[in-house]
Amino acid sequence: MTGHNHKVAALVLAAGQGSRAGGDTPKQFRQVGGKAVIAHAIDAFTAHPAVDSVYLVIGAGQEDTVRALIGGGQVTSIIEGADSRRGSVRAGLEAIAAGGGADRVLIHDAARPFLSSAMIEQLLGALDRAPGAFPALPVADTLVRSADDSAGDTVDRSGLYRVQTPQAFHFDAILSAHRNWDSSREATDDAQMLRLAGHDVILVPGDERLEKLTYPQDFARAEALLASRRTTRVGMGYDVHRLAADEELWLCGVQVPHDRGLAGHSDADVAIHALVDALLGALSEGDIGSHFPPSDPQWRGAASSRFLEYAGARVIARGGRIDHVDVTIICEAPKIGPHRDAMRQRISEILAIPLDSVSIKATTTEKLGFAGRREGIAAQAVATISLPALF
Repeated sequence: MTGHNHKVAALVLAAGQGSRAGGDTPKQFRQVGGKAVIAHAIDAFTAHPAVDSVYLVIGAGQEDTVRALIGGGQVTSIIEGADSRRGSVRAGLEAIAAGGGADRVLIHDAARPFLSSAMIEQLLGALDRAPGAFPALPVADTLVRSADDSAGDTVDRSGLYRVQTPQAFHFDAILSAHRNWDSSREATDDAQMLRLAGHDVILVPGDERLEKLTYPQDFARAEALLASRRTTRVGMGYDVHRLAADEELWLCGVQVPHDRGLAGHSDADVAIHALVDALLGALSEGDIGSHFPPSDPQWRGAASSRFLEYAGARVIARGGRIDHVDVTIICEAPKIGPHRDAMRQRISEILAIPLDSVSIKATTTEKLGFAGRREGIAAQAVATISLPALF
């Protein structure tokens, strides 16, 4: 693994106001593909095995908002930035130094959410050849020079590149460049500061997906990109509970009048349990028992809706979407038909999905087996979700 012999820190910059993106919400906090832009960037670093720590620089008064968007435990430290990008980078670098330092650092704009593992690898590998590296794309469009609305001279675009982030550096070199920078002037980026400090900086091939989100149309483009790179996942669940006297009968979150109810550690809602397993199966995240073990007393008598809310939240946390759920209840009695609409409505509410994305069916076993003998009720469920494909 590239960079495994070095201590690598990532520094994510999210202190800007992002006003050109439109609306009142800073662009780094807006949603793309069901997840905040800032979370996409952080997740790319935390998922990479060569990155040891992630430092996040934000604006004043934004910490509560940021923690709600990214969840707990995903960043090493959150730092308040400065009025300029250079000042925010300096604050982040000093925080890394105070936290024990690093050998390598990747400095990245949060507004470039689609960072691939391959790009991180490429940049860390480039640091074996130079103390600085950044991704860049050649300028493909014709360029003209003009002081007004009239077209002027054409600019030779050979040798011109569009600079992207992350920019990668030997940590001590970029920290020194910042500490020794003439504060009376601003730098265009960190690579410029390192070059002017006398160090070599090399280019690596950029990635079109790393374009910065700046204007409203950029967010539309990002959504289209994610939509084209989503993958469909299907999970199946099955569960059985026995019928017992003096128990309430809960099915799909609805209490159904009956002479007996289902016995179990929680409220024994067999239909919801099957659906939870279907959702967790689509995520490849185990089964309901691994998340809510029956040996844990806190789940005794618990409403199964809590389990389903959790499974739905797991889909959202992965940047996913629940496209459809289909539940089949297997029993001789009670009749499910009179309660079907209420069951569909309840599942729709719990998962926060449209009603027409919920199917509830019922069947019998023609009086065969335990269900036919009215000893218990079984349920099976299929969940169809879509997840963002990994870059």
